[in-house]
Amino acid sequence: MKIHIPKEEYMDPGHLACSGCGSPLGLRLALKALGEKTMIVIPASCMSVIVGPFPYSALKVPSVHVAFATAACSASGIRASLDMQGDGETTVVAWAGDGGTFDIGIQALSGAAERNDDFIYICSDNEAYMNTGIQRSSATPYLAWTTTTPVGNLKERPKKDIMAIMAGHHIPYAATACVAYPEDFIRKLKKAKDMEGTRFIHLLSPCPPGWRIASDEAIKVARLAVETKVFPLYEIEHGEIYMLTYQPRGIPVEEYLNQQGRFRHLTDEEMATIQENVDREWNRLMEQCEGATRRGVSRLAQ
Repeated sequence: MKIHIPKEEYMDPGHLACSGCGSPLGLRLALKALGEKTMIVIPASCMSVIVGPFPYSALKVPSVHVAFATAACSASGIRASLDMQGDGETTVVAWAGDGGTFDIGIQALSGAAERNDDFIYICSDNEAYMNTGIQRSSATPYLAWTTTTPVGNLKERPKKDIMAIMAGHHIPYAATACVAYPEDFIRKLKKAKDMEGTRFIHLLSPCPPGWRIASDEAIKVARLAVETKVFPLYEIEHGEIYMLTYQPRGIPVEEYLNQQGRFRHLTDEEMATIQENVDREWNRLMEQCEGATRRGVSRLAQ
């Protein structure tokens, strides 16, 4: 299905992001999809710096800066306040990083999801605590370099499966997205906007300084993450119905890893292990999608 990208802009170019950052592109696209009747909740993160300090803002919609751990519960409170005022039109969006989602904010997110509070939660995932110096988070990939997992003491645990965690809450909608695939992202946001309850979108947003890539390579590397099956694009309805939204080419994972300085230290054997891990997770996802097919749902969402 062809998706039209709206021309309207709700984010000004005078923001404070690093050159080539994927996150402001993601927020720009999100606001295009959701429109001006949107309120953004931003916890401590790169985005809390990017949009500018009070009284300045690069956003043309209301935004509320909140504490690191409180994105979801703040969004819940704002939604309740708007409902009490009779405003059922405004879409409330929590925009948090991976640290504020996978780690510090997961308790508030889990509570809101269990209550099925009515807002959209977008995790802009750059796979580390980039704003404070590139420290590892539980979203950091296996064997990735960060300042707290240097060569010789690399991260030996896999990336936390946040989608499985959210699916376990049986929320109406959860989806992955990537800044290199704007039509897919916008389609998912429009779908989420028309639903009620907790909706979760896991958005891959490369960080050039943290990933050790050039400032003009974020989209190229993000696309490789999808095409190598490292970061599949799919959606889950009610924690049970899995649907693939883009069929990747299945490029060898080494093409993705070799583009990034944070993986420069990897040996051939370590790359082979990562390829095995990617293949295993892809096969598991396909089994979940096949289960949806048996229940009469298309394996490749339209």
